Amino acid sequence: MLGSHFPSVRPSVTWVGVGVGAVISLLALNPHVARAQTLEEAQQLARVGKYTDAIRAYGRLAPRSDSRLAARGLVRTLMEVGRYDDALREARRLNASLAPQLSNVLGEVLYQQGNVSEAEAAFLAAMRGASDSLIARVNLAILRYERGELETAMREFGYFIEVYNSRTDLSAEELTAVATAGRYLGERNFQLSRDALRVYDEAAAANANELESRVRTGELFFDKYNNTDATETFREILSINPRHPRALLGMARSLHFDGSAEALETVRKSLEVNPNLVPARLFLARLYIELEQYGRASQEANRAIEVNPSSSEAWAVTAAIWYFQGDTTAFENARRRTLELNSRYADLYNTLAELSARNRLYRQSVEFARQAVSLDSLSWHGHQLLGMNLLRIGEIEEGRMSLETSFALAPFDPWTKNTLDLLDTFSNYTSTQSKYFTLLMHRDEAPLLQLYLADVADEAYDRLAERYGYRPNTPIRLEVYPRHADFSVRTVGIAGLGALGVSFGNVLAMDSPSAREVGQFHWASTLWHEVAHSFHMAISDHRVPRWFTEGLAVFEERRSREGWGDDVSVGFLLAYMNDRLHPVSELNNGFVRPAYPQQVIFSYYLASLVCEFIQRDWGDGVLVDMLRAYGRGESSAEVFETVLGVEPKEFDRVFDNHMKERFAGPMSALRSPLMDEIQNGKLELPALMRAAARRESDFAVQLETGRALVRAHRYDEATSYLQRAKALFPEYAGGDSPYWYLAIVYKEQGKLGHAADELAQLTSINAGHYRAYLERAELLGMLGEEEEEARALDRALYVYPFDTGIHRRLAELYSELKSWPAAIRERKAVLALDPVDRAEAEYRLALAYYESGNIREARSAVLRALERAPNFEKALDLLLEVRSGRGGEVDRP
Repeated sequence: MLGSHFPSVRPSVTWVGVGVGAVISLLALNPHVARAQTLEEAQQLARVGKYTDAIRAYGRLAPRSDSRLAARGLVRTLMEVGRYDDALREARRLNASLAPQLSNVLGEVLYQQGNVSEAEAAFLAAMRGASDSLIARVNLAILRYERGELETAMREFGYFIEVYNSRTDLSAEELTAVATAGRYLGERNFQLSRDALRVYDEAAAANANELESRVRTGELFFDKYNNTDATETFREILSINPRHPRALLGMARSLHFDGSAEALETVRKSLEVNPNLVPARLFLARLYIELEQYGRASQEANRAIEVNPSSSEAWAVTAAIWYFQGDTTAFENARRRTLELNSRYADLYNTLAELSARNRLYRQSVEFARQAVSLDSLSWHGHQLLGMNLLRIGEIEEGRMSLETSFALAPFDPWTKNTLDLLDTFSNYTSTQSKYFTLLMHRDEAPLLQLYLADVADEAYDRLAERYGYRPNTPIRLEVYPRHADFSVRTVGIAGLGALGVSFGNVLAMDSPSAREVGQFHWASTLWHEVAHSFHMAISDHRVPRWFTEGLAVFEERRSREGWGDDVSVGFLLAYMNDRLHPVSELNNGFVRPAYPQQVIFSYYLASLVCEFIQRDWGDGVLVDMLRAYGRGESSAEVFETVLGVEPKEFDRVFDNHMKERFAGPMSALRSPLMDEIQNGKLELPALMRAAARRESDFAVQLETGRALVRAHRYDEATSYLQRAKALFPEYAGGDSPYWYLAIVYKEQGKLGHAADELAQLTSINAGHYRAYLERAELLGMLGEEEEEARALDRALYVYPFDTGIHRRLAELYSELKSWPAAIRERKAVLALDPVDRAEAEYRLALAYYESGNIREARSAVLRALERAPNFEKALDLLLEVRSGRGGEVDRP
């Protein structure tokens, strides 16, 4: 989970099983089970995950008078598989004869079940003479830490430093206890976390057969955001014991950190082994919260509380669930219960802040984080959450101060360091104001981008305000980053985000067109999308689910301009046909927990089709009504029922019928037995032509045959195949679409008008096809259609505005067409791109101003030209014209 923090796992794990009496009965019933005769054999069975056999073996060994190690092994293995009641019964029975040697494990069982006072007494008893007294001591310190007695606990943890420095005979288990104390001390002193890792390694070296120190090593790596080493550690453990419940939980967390959908299945595997593992239940609850499946989340949190009613984390997660469902009374009860258990439990508010941010409630996240640092001023995570979310609501300087505090406490946190490094670059950015926006752009790009971005943003605001009948607070902050890594850090704290833009409500951030390869994304459509989010979040009080706001934003892109927004692809339709996309009632899963890389992109488009379908059949205003219903706290199921008057499953059925009707032709044409061979390039041209003759309704065959003929320069033959492909799937406008290849064919045949028409059709569907605009503009120039050429080049700027040649050509065209505002804009754009001959560029700008009748600006521009080139004859002539006070046309060499 990016930017997440899970409270430190207790050093004693919850391991459960069956009682000794049951063990003896099972052995009697199954005499063929291999019998472990020694303690070492029993330990090895537990080590490799043969828990049932291990419990039987320990059960035979435990009744012996010298059996304290077997008895402890029995109780802990019982705990490992989640049967705490049996573990407690055996611990009490065996402790009666072995006290205080079983007191510590008795305390561990009691603590896992939430019986804190009895657990404390058991730990104290063990400290008075048991061979594992050091283990009991660290357990008691953890108990006090988690009860809010922080100073007392920290003193106890500090004692273990003295133990480590004064003794050389520590066992592996005792070294693990020392390292665990260091792990807690590391919450206040990062260097001690490093020491803890070293001592965990010593524990593993002291006993190569034990796994506990390795599990805790993985957990510590994860806590300190070293997910690479955490993953490798858990993988090594699972190679020895594939059923280790805490290693499976650790792996699930690591997978979630990396955004893998396998996290859900992995944590379920952990719970199959130990259904009472409270941290696993709570991790699963968090996953369901992210999916906005609050009912399932509540079930998992309730099961955690049933196991351990004294778990502060379980009550904190429960409080978050009630908060997101809008039940104030239940939320306050859960919050109060959490603080009764631990009055200094800052992670209550950290949990609320973190989950609020994940659910786009950024201002609420700020308030919860403030409460966290108020409760514990040394909570680095609270300061981090406060800082990150202050930045998301536009409070930059206060956010920076909170992050600096967090980094001083936790220098291992890459999110904080990366974000602070990014903030240090803000001195290289300039701020400009439009009608509704404050635009923050890099100073090297601002002169150019402000000519275009401001107009698009303001237009989007005005049109969306009219459509929604609502106006978000202004100014809205828009940050534009020339490096994608910087945009990614601004969004999630680390590089690697695949998105192009993000909206936090009244703060937007996006890639500059220069952040991607030429022609890679349509920046104007992306900007429109993010502005739309500002409306959706404001109207819904930031409670709109991910699937609906993304779908509605893509739909708004398509409604804004011809060809903007996502369009249908072959991959999308194949995924839909093969049931690889979620139904509408579960569509949020496609965004939050994608099962394959393309599922998110396909889900965007599918969600936009849902919005388009609702608008068509229920009317335009109903989309706004849905946003308002979400703002009242209604779930998607409730919104469908109250606003649309339909049950979600019924909507799924109706929408599925609509999809199959709307795309019936293309879906039929994509049912090709040769699809895999075509995609893998296995069919040569002769085989393709034979297949195309047999399968005239096969889109993939017709298109690939046409493309192959174009590559072979057999243009006349290619035409019929490409035309058939276009007829079979007319909405397909990808990079390899029939439109593109037909344009190539017609150009080669000298049919320039036909070629231009194909490219016009292509860009009317896919406005992001940069090469198509440039090719069309060239064709139109050859045909002498200057107005259409200018329109094509102008639209290309919405994809990539950094080509000086395009701006020069547009300036010439707009001057010929006497469209002076556009001509002046393009002359300014040329200057913004720092041309070699700046004097010439200033002169051209002055000329445009002069011919538009703006004498004052013409004088300023021509004087700038003459400052650079005092003897510039054309500029001197223009200055004379300007000083004469006559505006109008002059000869333009």
